[in-house]
Amino acid sequence: MNNSKQEKFVLWFENLSSDDLSIVGGKNASLGEMIKTLKNRNIRVPDGFATTTKAYWKFIDENKIEEKLNRMLDDYQKDKKSLKETGKAIRKLFNDGNMPEEVARDIREAYVELSKRYNADAADVAVRSSATAEDMPEASFAGQQESFLNITGEDHLTQVCKKCFASLFTDRAIAYREENNFKHMNVALSVGIQKMVRSDLAGSGVLFTLDTDSGFPDVVLINAAWGLGENVVQGTVNPDQYTVFKPFLEKKDIEPIIEKTLGSKEKKMVYADRGKNPTKNIKTTGKERASFVLTDGEIMQLARWSTAIEDHYERPMDIEWAKDGEEDRIYIVQARPETVHSQKAAATLKTYRLLEQGKRLLTGLSIGQSIAVGKAGVIKSADQIDKFRKGSILVTTMTDPDWVPIMKKASAIVTELGGRTSHAAIVSREMGIPAIVGAGDATKILKEDQKITVSCAEGDKGHVYEGHLEFEEKDLDLEQVPDIKTSIMLNIGAPEAAMRWWKLPCSGVGLARMEYLINNVIKIHPLALTRFDKLKDKKVRSRIRELTRGYEDKEEYFVELLARGIAVIAASRYPHPVIVRMSDFKTNEYADLIGGRQFEPDEENPMLGWRGASRYYSDEYRDGFALECRAIRRVREKMGFFNVVIMIPFCRTPAEADKVLEVLAENGLLRGKQDLEVYVMAEIPSNIIEAEAFASRFDGFSIGSNDLTQLVLGISRDSEKLAHLFDESEESVKRMISMLIETAHKAGSKVGICGEAPSNDSEFAAFLVKEGIDSISLQPDSVIRVIERLAELESNDQGS
Repeated sequence: MNNSKQEKFVLWFENLSSDDLSIVGGKNASLGEMIKTLKNRNIRVPDGFATTTKAYWKFIDENKIEEKLNRMLDDYQKDKKSLKETGKAIRKLFNDGNMPEEVARDIREAYVELSKRYNADAADVAVRSSATAEDMPEASFAGQQESFLNITGEDHLTQVCKKCFASLFTDRAIAYREENNFKHMNVALSVGIQKMVRSDLAGSGVLFTLDTDSGFPDVVLINAAWGLGENVVQGTVNPDQYTVFKPFLEKKDIEPIIEKTLGSKEKKMVYADRGKNPTKNIKTTGKERASFVLTDGEIMQLARWSTAIEDHYERPMDIEWAKDGEEDRIYIVQARPETVHSQKAAATLKTYRLLEQGKRLLTGLSIGQSIAVGKAGVIKSADQIDKFRKGSILVTTMTDPDWVPIMKKASAIVTELGGRTSHAAIVSREMGIPAIVGAGDATKILKEDQKITVSCAEGDKGHVYEGHLEFEEKDLDLEQVPDIKTSIMLNIGAPEAAMRWWKLPCSGVGLARMEYLINNVIKIHPLALTRFDKLKDKKVRSRIRELTRGYEDKEEYFVELLARGIAVIAASRYPHPVIVRMSDFKTNEYADLIGGRQFEPDEENPMLGWRGASRYYSDEYRDGFALECRAIRRVREKMGFFNVVIMIPFCRTPAEADKVLEVLAENGLLRGKQDLEVYVMAEIPSNIIEAEAFASRFDGFSIGSNDLTQLVLGISRDSEKLAHLFDESEESVKRMISMLIETAHKAGSKVGICGEAPSNDSEFAAFLVKEGIDSISLQPDSVIRVIERLAELESNDQGS
């Protein structure tokens, strides 16, 4: 650090670097570092300057308040005064003080210069506090001090700088330093003054260079809302969310945006008339609520910038961005280290699972992956905070930094507003407690002292259940998992589950169930989209219009949602193979989709009816299957996930296989082109009896043990009366599997299994290994147990 810097009251951002943290705090040092080092990457950061810690201490000295400060803090530490009384009295000391003449002069001169740089008489600026102990890699309590937006004029700026000094002693900041044993008088404050980005005329938000819930490092997670960024930071709006796969960012002609979720964005913060409150919130228009804040090109630009920033700092980052509506350009306005997942041990995995079902009361976005039970503590406003009891589940509209003391007492948090980068989400992750944000009418539905269960262990949606439900908690040490010869893969339905289990030692996904996405995300029968004009039910037409709002082409709704869901699963295991089974609904299940009843026959036995391969080439479903094919092509060709393998279910004969392969080729999915592999499910006796013929048409088999067992034993898998006879380990079933493995290997074809049997029975998995199976695909929660059993088997074989 240049010693001459320590003697100055004001320093320009371009003259700062990370080495200057002790004199300008984390925020301002980071801004200087980016301006100085990342210009060659064309990353835009608005100009500005910072007051130094010398200016802060000059204020303390000249106003002769240090002794009073120490006395007030001493009274608080000895319980003579409350936190509220102490904070209020200290802040009054600052606000009643005068800005030292030399400091005020330097601030004014720098402000005039900044205005000139932007050809303004009086530039509009953002004024942010940056404490010297804030934004350290080991802690993230940004937001303890104050920030002010749209400040203009020398006098106004000087007054606001004084307010920033005072905010070093907000109640939350005092409490934090006490809890973490920071000496209050060892912490100083720098004020950052930065040219405003006119995001009130466009949008802004927050991004992280990893998945904030699972810690998956290969994505950028972006939140966006209309207007100034404070609403996203504080969690007072439900923002858009975009996820981008980082490894493909530099690939030509690839656009790896694997998630785009439209937020409701009910309000936006904009400039107000000059005066006491320079900003205000107004309602967004219907068009704004129905539109994404960022274009795909802007999402990609932000993702590339964020990875450049992450590479420079060599750690995951938490970044604030803003788009200028006048210039139509994006800027980075803050960057700090991410401090939750970056500090967790990479080789540990804690899992939670509900052991019983309950009445679901509320649903929102899940934060974290754990479960908590407790009594609801419903707090509708900040003045009720004192009534909150330790161990309760905090239920409120939203939180801000003033709420941190009671958030620390909570066993879980439920908020009505907010997204994954909101204040409640960030703090709950830091504290390691589950939270559900954006949960609608939580404060109306949940009652004070009501017994509830908060579950964030069921995917990206978190649920509040009535009563205290039983659950189990497990700690997995991944470093202790033994290496085995057999390839272990995962069975995955929900994309969020793929992210949740990314740390498991698996070599891909052996079964990605397309049905989950169609049933839970898309919800509409594909033919109700391709043949929308032929729908007879007016209520169905109305519901589909509502779901597909924002899509000019209703078919695109299906293709995009399916493609992005598959892409998330493919990203979680890249570059390992991800085998996606094409749709395998039975006719009764298809009929339950929105608009499905018009297009599905009423079958006596849907399990053995019009399902799987037989639908794909049928004129009665061909246009629906084409949508599935378009989604697969988009995932592979536009997003870059050539690790996606497709699998055909319930293919009864080699002749039928030929028809399916022909339809795939017509839809641009030619086996072998761009290394496309096509597998077939081995779940019908004919697949095994004619294995040699099937092996010449497909690249591999995946055994569906449930269907194979029911068809070999002649038992409906849904029959309660015959459930005691349904057993995959019956000799006849095992002989069929042995026959398949032997025949397929002679033909040079791979064989895996994706049925439930090895997940439920480690001994059945051991049988498969002895028979020479190439891969076993398991339910995530059974992976460690099965690997340990197979390692034991391999060890015994070596010893014998």
